Amino acid sequence: MVTEQFDPRMLPDLIRRPLVTEKATLLLENNQYTFEVVPQATKPQIKAAIEELFDVKVVGVNTYNPPRKQRRIGRFAGHRSQYKRAVVTLAPGDSITLFPEV
Repeated sequence: MVTEQFDPRMLPDLIRRPLVTEKATLLLENNQYTFEVVPQATKPQIKAAIEELFDVKVVGVNTYNPPRKQRRIGRFAGHRSQYKRAVVTLAPGDSITLFPEV
């Protein structure tokens, strides 16, 4: 298996934001976190970005491209922005604080 090297300056730009939905909060019980990532990001890049940003050990990465949905604003028809969803499974004992205490 060939280990890919990534430019560490580009990794934080791959992760857009954590997704907090009902399904994503249920996955937190299994130590799985859901993030919105750029559509061009690959699984090894997502793994490297999460490990570097949050200082955790990633066991697995699952990705999902939701279908484009058509939207209409008045007489103009278009599509919603395209995004990719990544479900990241962390090693036992690791966790990410999505809502830090103030």
